[in-house]
Amino acid sequence: MKKIAVVMGGYTEESVISLKSGEVVYKNLSKEQEEFEVYKIYLFVDKWILKDKNNKEYPVNKQDFTVCLTNDQILKFDCVFNAIHGTPGEDGVLQAYFHLLRIPYTGCHFHHASITFNKKYCLTFLKEFGIKTAHSFFLNKNQLFCEKQIIKKVGLPCFVKPNRSGSSLGISKVYQEKELSHAIEHAFKKDQEIIVESFLKGTEVSVGVISWNQEIKVLPITEIISRNDFFDFESKYSGKSQEITPARLLPRIEKKIQKLAKKVYETLNLSGISRSEYILVNGDPFFLEINTIPGLSEESILPKQLITAGISLSELFKKNIYDSIESFNKKNL
Repeated sequence: MKKIAVVMGGYTEESVISLKSGEVVYKNLSKEQEEFEVYKIYLFVDKWILKDKNNKEYPVNKQDFTVCLTNDQILKFDCVFNAIHGTPGEDGVLQAYFHLLRIPYTGCHFHHASITFNKKYCLTFLKEFGIKTAHSFFLNKNQLFCEKQIIKKVGLPCFVKPNRSGSSLGISKVYQEKELSHAIEHAFKKDQEIIVESFLKGTEVSVGVISWNQEIKVLPITEIISRNDFFDFESKYSGKSQEITPARLLPRIEKKIQKLAKKVYETLNLSGISRSEYILVNGDPFFLEINTIPGLSEESILPKQLITAGISLSELFKKNIYDSIESFNKKNL
């Protein structure tokens, strides 16, 4: 029986969402009692702990990611299911840690995670492959900038975003030049690097892509209609948006998006679960961003797409684990 660590929490405000995702993963993997022995591992800035069914806490040894249980029993894991959104779970940090410890983990390789989580790197990389994106302007903290120069390149309205952050945290929509400096200051509270992007008017869609039976499978597309000014944190997690799955799209547009989502997944050399976002402008999809550890809670988009596709969460998670172990073994022959 394989011992599986479901890691959840994290070092950012997204930890609240990660805890929900982790619980969903734990619940579904626990159904596979004949194959898996599943443990909850919580990673926070001040502590790494295992919690048992009685909520008793055991510290995680960061040197080798083991846990000393009662009677001095040392628990070692056969695979880690990564359910941490943001840092350190989605930006490659945790993946690199497990890579050094030679412990299989779900999701993409740490090299690819570091690219996908960094909006600047990801957008620049994908543009080289002919993938359409919004016009953008990048800034580092304490870098001198000219507001008029930024506006000239991206136009108004525009979005100001932290370069390395998820769940729309720290994002502002700017309508007037006088609002730009405040939006930049707000974004810099979340990250040392920011991106200013042009506003794309159109239909927003979200596309889940998974590894399934040794193939890349594109899930049913979700159309997003936010009640707020844009699809912000509140819209995503407080019911302030309408999410329609499958999306109301013409067949030719649907095929175009599916083809692009698969191309993005392949180009970034991803594995496991992902969800990418696009804006449809006059029938053409523009890439916004990609999540390599998307939300898996009941409010999240990807589980709804899986239901529409007729795929159970427990079966997907089970495949993720076995695929991760198989891939690890192949690389370490």
